[in-house]
Amino acid sequence: MKIAIIGTGNLGLSIAKGLIVNNTYTDLYLTKRNLDDIKDYEEYKSVFITSDNVKAIKNADILIFAVQPSQLESILQKIKPHLNDKHVVISTITGFPISRIEAQIGSDVPIIRAMPNTAISVGKSMTCLCHNTIGLKKLPIAEAIFNGLGTSLTIEESLMQAATVLCASGIAFWMRLIRATTQGGVQMGFDADIALQMSMHTAMGAASLLIQAGSHPEEEIDKVTTPRGCTITGLNEMEHQGLSSSLIKGLNASFDKINEIAKH
Repeated sequence: MKIAIIGTGNLGLSIAKGLIVNNTYTDLYLTKRNLDDIKDYEEYKSVFITSDNVKAIKNADILIFAVQPSQLESILQKIKPHLNDKHVVISTITGFPISRIEAQIGSDVPIIRAMPNTAISVGKSMTCLCHNTIGLKKLPIAEAIFNGLGTSLTIEESLMQAATVLCASGIAFWMRLIRATTQGGVQMGFDADIALQMSMHTAMGAASLLIQAGSHPEEEIDKVTTPRGCTITGLNEMEHQGLSSSLIKGLNASFDKINEIAKH
């Protein structure tokens, strides 16, 4: 696949890293205004960097947009004359609906919205996808890209903002939980680096159990709780202090904010 990433900032660079690690391209074009930040990527085979979006688009079939929302419409206007029937547009822009993209380039172009998270750089992203009518035929292409960089799930576009909170912002939420358990480990006597290792791998183990066993979290919790034991005592104290409630409130606060942003 000949792929162009338009806007190689934090997310765009994470996608590029994942594509390179998994060798999921034949040619890869990366665009950015300041090429100094991505100059090292020229060392990889068949990776090209440019500040010319049109040049990248002319040399690619799959166009992944990872620019700021305020930049997308003007970029689409400039590249529209250069689009043809081989192109597939994949947008990772938060809060930018397919209808607004179609308003710039037409509904006859396959358009897929993708919401990955930064774990894509290590091949562990949870990426949600949706598409316009013609984009359905090209959905397997997006699935091939993002399944190679983690796991993908196709959802209704009306749920994309909620998916952004749960999966993209969710990375930060889980990082904060890992940091908190690390701090608790330090208070109990571990050095910080040791506590972090224990917290990270315990979190990974918990997720892996659910994924591989297909079980519900409460089933796995029941396996490690005993009457009057330390686990249930800790869990109950966390709930008394509002653990689940705080998480749910935080998710909904983020959801309210993303809805507010989408109105502008």
